[in-house]
Amino acid sequence: MNLDFLTPVKESVAAHLVLQSDLCLGKKIRIHTTEEGFPELGNVQIAIFGVQEDRNSQDNFGCGEGLEFIRKKLYQLFPGDWHTNIADLGNVQKGNSVSDTYFAVREIITHLLRENIIPVIIGGGQDITYVNYRAYDTLEQSVNIAAVDSRFDLGNLDNELTSQSYLSKIIMQEPNNLFNYCNVGYQTYFNSQEEIRLLDSLFFDAHRLGKAKELENIEPAFRNADIVSIDIGAIRQNEAPANNNASPNGFYGEEICAISRYAGISDKVSSFGIYEYNSRHDNNHQTAHLIAQMIWYFIEGVNFRVKDYPFSGKENYQKFTVLLEDDDPITFYKSNKSGRWWIEINILSNNKYKRHALIPCTYKDYTDATKQIIPEKWYKAMRKLV
Repeated sequence: MNLDFLTPVKESVAAHLVLQSDLCLGKKIRIHTTEEGFPELGNVQIAIFGVQEDRNSQDNFGCGEGLEFIRKKLYQLFPGDWHTNIADLGNVQKGNSVSDTYFAVREIITHLLRENIIPVIIGGGQDITYVNYRAYDTLEQSVNIAAVDSRFDLGNLDNELTSQSYLSKIIMQEPNNLFNYCNVGYQTYFNSQEEIRLLDSLFFDAHRLGKAKELENIEPAFRNADIVSIDIGAIRQNEAPANNNASPNGFYGEEICAISRYAGISDKVSSFGIYEYNSRHDNNHQTAHLIAQMIWYFIEGVNFRVKDYPFSGKENYQKFTVLLEDDDPITFYKSNKSGRWWIEINILSNNKYKRHALIPCTYKDYTDATKQIIPEKWYKAMRKLV
């Protein structure tokens, strides 16, 4: 990894940390500072870094600034009973061009993924999600994305890459490694009916805000994701004002923290990003504090991963086969460790999608199947494989 891409955490943050308790999280993190230099990454599981790029953030310029406020709030929190080693790598500054910034971010994420380190990206526009996705190209695997957002961010196919058009680039540009996209928390009046129908025709998943607030039903969306991308504008404006596109409706603070924990506890999630934070609109650093807590909950989740996916051994699972009247039987598995459920998708062993042979689901999906109601997620996954 080219260390020239990353600048140290601001000295004011390091100075603020001196005043904190010796037991606080900031004293447990390996921090890239001017005085200490770049941290040693041996045995690190989670690496935080900021992106100071706002040029392709639509109607939210300034979203790469003020990341020190998030760090101050994060560092002063107290860790849980954690075993995870964490590093803060500093910030990627704006390049001479946006493509320069994208190149640096992609190189950093690629390096971290190869080292089995989970990158946690803060700041910048949500167009960085596209760069994050492209970092998986070298892994030569299909990828699932879960985006917490009030909008689908499809834009027009002819548009330049922006925070509100990145998804169309992911879908259309080669190499196309996307297997599934799942939106959590979209608000219908921010998305055209044509866009809603398009996602449905691609057999992607989308959960309206009202349904997404039933949190136990959206947990499988994060258990199935490789990349989790959160637009801070998906949170209610009075809870997180630091976004020029903030809306009166959205998730509450405790809901977005629960979602962050779901992302962390997923054995499959290997990168996590929180975007569109604009400190210019942050009253009393309220949003910075919430983002710090979201990161805390994500780390908490990582520490409670039970490693029940992929299968370590069928003896650790209960198998349930549901016979359907007009179709082949559907097989469900329940983990003895966590009580979580999966549906099995029958595909050939040499199929490039074999890592998607098990689709996370809920107990309700199983009970619906016993009533001859085919789970929608099973149907969509099968259609992708036809």
